[in-house]
Amino acid sequence: MERVNRVALIGTGAVGSSYAFALLNQGVADELVMIDLNKEKSEGDAMDLNHGLAFAPANKKIWFGDYKDCAYADIVVITAGANQKPGETRLDLLEKNTAIFHSIVNNVMESGFDGIFIVATNPVDILTYMTRTFSGLPANRVIGSGTILDTARLRFQLSEYFNIDTRNVHAYIIGEHGDSELPVWSHANVAGRSVFDRIQDHPDLYDIQDLDTIFAQVRDAAYHIIERKGATHYGIAMGLVRLTKAILHNENAVLTISGYVDGQYGVDDLYIGVPAIVNRQGVMEIIELNLDSEEKLKFEKSVSVLKETMKPLKESSMYKDSEISRK
Repeated sequence: MERVNRVALIGTGAVGSSYAFALLNQGVADELVMIDLNKEKSEGDAMDLNHGLAFAPANKKIWFGDYKDCAYADIVVITAGANQKPGETRLDLLEKNTAIFHSIVNNVMESGFDGIFIVATNPVDILTYMTRTFSGLPANRVIGSGTILDTARLRFQLSEYFNIDTRNVHAYIIGEHGDSELPVWSHANVAGRSVFDRIQDHPDLYDIQDLDTIFAQVRDAAYHIIERKGATHYGIAMGLVRLTKAILHNENAVLTISGYVDGQYGVDDLYIGVPAIVNRQGVMEIIELNLDSEEKLKFEKSVSVLKETMKPLKESSMYKDSEISRK
């Protein structure tokens, strides 16, 4: 059998179909199999995407399939799950989506899958943890989208504020992908200069107090988008393709994913948004930033939010049964 890069996409709603479209346009992966309970819609998506192959940067095999097609997949991307409704936080989705994931992950593993999971469904940090628990795979091969989109939003807002190309802005959002996330201002730079130095260089143009407004725009971006159009999907789709490419091309890229921390940042047994080196093996290394005292406190609060939210899950029969079978 000829060696090809196969991606299995589970969930072809707004995020999943946007991911598939971006994957095709960027020429990432050789094969894409689309899996969804809504067979008609997914078949239509596969047909529609195939009709664009003549204009794509590379040929690709795209089809609607089922869980048995995950057996030879290098990556399984999960975007399936209940959607976040207006006024609903990502953590409100927890119980509904955990049950959905229990079924999905078990079906994938029964196919013989031995690749890397990418999880995008919210609350992503907790569902990534549960995916690892349900699958029994090593932690480095189960990755959540984490704060990859929040980081991109921060870079965009800073680029608008300083009038600098987004690609020349380097800054991180870490912590929960949600309301307790935090910006790491101590490591943020624009065109090679610290954001604080940049502001100090041009006191007539910039004010350090504006950083609080910028972060609020980043943190609350999803709520504003959902109010206007019902869902966020283009930005996260692009982030998922970037992560997919980093894995398949063995890039050793640094991305703010939801990675498993077990000792780093003084935290044990948790998936949370942190910078990490990503390659063909999954997460090669969690990057431990030197946070300032205020950032440490905020990160600890974010850790507490996730751990408290996970407590009921760890008492559930789904979790306990999976832990027993894994051991």
